[in-house]
Amino acid sequence: MPSAPAAQDTAAALVAPHGGRLNERLATGAEAAALAERARSLPTLTLDARQVTDLELLAVGALSPLDGFLGRADYDAVIDSMHLASGPVWSVPVTLSAPDEQARALVGREACLVTPQGVPLAVMQVAEAYPADRAREARMVYRTEDPAHPGVAAIYAQSGTLFGGAVRAFALPPDPEFPEHRLTPAQTRAAFAARGWRTIVGFQTRNPVHRAHEYLQKVALELVDGLLLHPLVGETQAGDIPADVRMRCYQVLLDGYYPRDRVLLSVLPASMRYAGPREAIFHAIMRQNYGCSHFIVGRDHAGVGNYYGTYDAQTIFDELAPGELAITPLRFEHTFFCRACGSMASTRSCPHPSTEHVTLSGTRVREMLAAGQVPPVEFTRPEVAQMLIESMRGAASAR
Repeated sequence: MPSAPAAQDTAAALVAPHGGRLNERLATGAEAAALAERARSLPTLTLDARQVTDLELLAVGALSPLDGFLGRADYDAVIDSMHLASGPVWSVPVTLSAPDEQARALVGREACLVTPQGVPLAVMQVAEAYPADRAREARMVYRTEDPAHPGVAAIYAQSGTLFGGAVRAFALPPDPEFPEHRLTPAQTRAAFAARGWRTIVGFQTRNPVHRAHEYLQKVALELVDGLLLHPLVGETQAGDIPADVRMRCYQVLLDGYYPRDRVLLSVLPASMRYAGPREAIFHAIMRQNYGCSHFIVGRDHAGVGNYYGTYDAQTIFDELAPGELAITPLRFEHTFFCRACGSMASTRSCPHPSTEHVTLSGTRVREMLAAGQVPPVEFTRPEVAQMLIESMRGAASAR
């Protein structure tokens, strides 16, 4: 463990947050108490589940440099150019929809933001209300207007009015999952500095880690000081493995197969948007705010269905000017176990035909697990497979 001065030097050497500083929107102490008291007399805006996660990310600084939900100028600029109106790269609109009838009454006033259960969390200065351009947002951000796309469906389910303005949170959502792993950007940065890490690779996942993911992470660990295993635990689509099951899988892997002093497990309280290439940049920006210098972008990052090309989430980074992001994407091609090589490999390093590759579709893996069959060890660790089998049995018996 580095001494205090050494840790301070290491902290100063970490990559800067996007925009230059962490913009934390969470009040503490007397300020939080005063805000909570003032909120009692304010009109309320009820957030949906995704907006609650966006508010938490704003509060802890994970969405730096944003200070609240986007106004019209930023909304238009993000959709059209992947930049905020003031210049920084920003790829996905972070917006607050509200009932149309509230627009005229709330503009220019403060409102209390509450969870779907009515728990007050923040005060928002409602600076403006403006119409959402949902078809344009879908076309530009999600590359499709197909309502079957879960991200497109989510924006079409919102009201037609968006509210923009700064927020100041006085509380985080109650009863969070995995509180011991729910580290803020300031806390991950402090943890990296305490470990003496200067370069950190972030890994985004909403699924259990299988052998191909493990391979990518360990290749990256040859290049940097540490790994932030950063699973997303907000809303995902139906059919995804529950977050609590995934967390147990991550822990058993870390306990048995990773160097303990080189990995930090923390959760990202974000909801999936399934925006593919645009979301890859969004995920990279957040990991830069958490202190990562590098970010793994693999095949079909944040994709769903067949809406995006296999490596579109990698090539979109080429559209940015040099230096616009301080985090470096690490681009990996499809990886697998090759029987002929006798090792993990990728299409860049293996000369053998696909008949030698151990690959399974997600559908086939789910079928095997549901039948109590352990997939090949070359595809997934047996301990992970057993946890998933037990989870599926438990879910089936509960129905």
